[in-house]
Amino acid sequence: MITKEAVAQQLWGYLNGRLSEAELVAWAEASFVQLSESDADMPDEALLLDILGYIGAGDTPDFPLTWAILSDFLAQLGVRVRVIAET
Repeated sequence: MITKEAVAQQLWGYLNGRLSEAELVAWAEASFVQLSESDADMPDEALLLDILGYIGAGDTPDFPLTWAILSDFLAQLGVRVRVIAET
């Protein structure tokens, strides 16, 4: 099931270096197809499809996966982002 929490977890994984860009993009593409082909009426489906569609195209120059864009997606998903720098 594709939920706001599942998308947020994947974004956290990418931003924290646990997922490569290619892995995030592949996951988003597969999740977009799964959600768009589902007959179930999912909460926040339009929002999730917008975010997944953008991330799924993130390996192209027209859809950069920048900090600003990804942190905005997290905010739309209800996640408050806070940065902690470690040395």
